[in-house]
Amino acid sequence: MTLIVGQVMTSEVVGAHREMSYKDVARLLDRYRISGLPVVDDDDKVVGVISETDLLRLQAARPGRGGVLRRRRRTACGATAARTRGARATTVEQLMSTPAITVHPEQRVADAARVMERHRVERLPVVDEEDRLIGIATRRDLLRVFLRTDEEIRREVADDVLVHALSLPPHAVTVSVGDGVVTLEGQLQHRSQIPEAIRLTWRVDGVVGVMSALTFRVDDTRPAERHAAQLTDPRWMAGH
Repeated sequence: MTLIVGQVMTSEVVGAHREMSYKDVARLLDRYRISGLPVVDDDDKVVGVISETDLLRLQAARPGRGGVLRRRRRTACGATAARTRGARATTVEQLMSTPAITVHPEQRVADAARVMERHRVERLPVVDEEDRLIGIATRRDLLRVFLRTDEEIRREVADDVLVHALSLPPHAVTVSVGDGVVTLEGQLQHRSQIPEAIRLTWRVDGVVGVMSALTFRVDDTRPAERHAAQLTDPRWMAGH
């Protein structure tokens, strides 16, 4: 069975509110030993995310000794002005990253992992159809798909992919799995079925590789040869 986000997410979520101070956030991160928090409004709708990186950025933006004089000399510099604004931030709303990248509980774990990788984030708030926070999915949560045993993967490929999705007879293809790598062996009726079998096998949670030793009886990817009579010069047939 393909895992969805709702099956691996953490339902008990520690969240922050926009008006919280950065020190309160730091205490929450330390208390629960986590690296980031979703930020919600009064209706529990996710409005952003705040992380250790945001707090460290705040700390780095604050001047050390002599920083006030240097900042005055460089107020014309846009980058310095931006750092100055960051250094003055005191609430979550001023520090958080927004908009938040979120997912829904019915999404596939593999799809959520792609979202996480594409946006280079460590966690994804999980929201309902009204964008209210119902959970959190971390990288560790999404990695649970790789804890599936080889036998669980083999059964899903054999039953769900080959028999149900492709309508192949049972035992038409031999499926073996080792450390998440699936090997398909056997003969299919049509050549076009081979790439489809490989594609669907890749979509099974926990699969890290697919090796194909599949053959075919009929090459249905090439145009059928026309009958010899169709290739005869019609002028010859007319006696010319």
